[in-house]
Amino acid sequence: MSLLVVGLSHRSAPVELLERAALSGERGARLDAVLRDGDHVEEWMIVSTCNRVEIYGEVGTFHGAVTQISESLCAVTGLSLEELGDSLYAHYEERAIAHLFSVAAGLDSLAIGESQILGQLRSSLQDGREHGHLGSALENVAQQALRVGKKVHAETEIDRVSKGLIERGVALAEHRIGPIQRARATVIGSGAMSALATHTLSRMGVENITIVSRTLENARRLAAATGATAREWDERADAIAESDFVVSCTGAVGHVVEIEHVTGGDRPKVFLDLALPRDVDPAVAVLDAVTVLWLEDLREVTESEGSRSQVHAVEEMVTAEVAEFVLNRRAASVGPTVAAIRRYAADVVATELERLDSRVELDDRQRAQVQLSVHRIVEKLLHTPTVRMKQLAGSEDGSEYTSLLRTLFDIDPFVSKVSSIPRQVGGDS
Repeated sequence: MSLLVVGLSHRSAPVELLERAALSGERGARLDAVLRDGDHVEEWMIVSTCNRVEIYGEVGTFHGAVTQISESLCAVTGLSLEELGDSLYAHYEERAIAHLFSVAAGLDSLAIGESQILGQLRSSLQDGREHGHLGSALENVAQQALRVGKKVHAETEIDRVSKGLIERGVALAEHRIGPIQRARATVIGSGAMSALATHTLSRMGVENITIVSRTLENARRLAAATGATAREWDERADAIAESDFVVSCTGAVGHVVEIEHVTGGDRPKVFLDLALPRDVDPAVAVLDAVTVLWLEDLREVTESEGSRSQVHAVEEMVTAEVAEFVLNRRAASVGPTVAAIRRYAADVVATELERLDSRVELDDRQRAQVQLSVHRIVEKLLHTPTVRMKQLAGSEDGSEYTSLLRTLFDIDPFVSKVSSIPRQVGGDS
């Protein structure tokens, strides 16, 4: 079995296509059912966020699995393969592992270094467990990706890139509304980026902050930690009307700030939209006295020398983690074959000792000595091939060497007992 990822993200697809391909709600359940009916994908995990739609799978064949996943995605979204076109990508084995680790580290996010993706991956993992389409092989890869993501945030300052986006947005907003400390601010959403925005504004000295979230309890928790005020989702129009500066990052499909939510007036108002797809309706930007800052307007932050340095450090860490994981995965893959060869040898020894017992009378001591001698011979014969197999497993051709050994010994490592033992050894009859 091999790891495959098929999907599309903000790097490969326009916002409109990502919105149409989203797999939230019933679509995810339908995709599970369609994939379960196929022949090429043994286990899978669906990652559907505002920035990406990806299906990770442990698969038997590359081309068959790519076709199955792509056609399944089309079946549940109503999109055609022609519409997906070049936006759809596929990564296999080592490249798939590297992609997943990069996603977990925040390297593939629009807001580089954001940590919200870790929570989204955990949710995808839990969903796979609950619906019974996640096996040990894929769970092992996903769990390691989460460990890499946590390690990256603990040992680097990659999250400074996301903080930089907010700080740059505030700096641009101050040109329109004056010092941010005097502003009345509203944060829409309560996820990782919204929490980062709220804490950043609080740290900058903004005393009047309102948090609006679909989940009021989450808004209240964030408000309690930052000295802000939580309001119901249906009150967001009132909160926006009372604010000078609005930050929105909800991860919703569709706009959460419509033109009817923004009242007229001459007082300058700035929206900082950190979401993809966009939270703020582009029509809002044409209103008098309103400025909308999109992520594209903050691109200079992610392209700065400091950000590039942090990204490079994380890329090196991810590369090292991928190499170690692949090496361990390959080495582990020979375990069943090594065990099968040893079972084969043990069964041959047992068969020959039984034949010896039927021909020669040996007392317990003599039989124990013969058995020990034969065991030592077998161990010495198998030692070098076993060590070499484990060494070669770390190479790109490791699976071919393992397959060759299975063929030479005519064994199936996933059968608990060798089914056929040669009746003749060394020409004896």
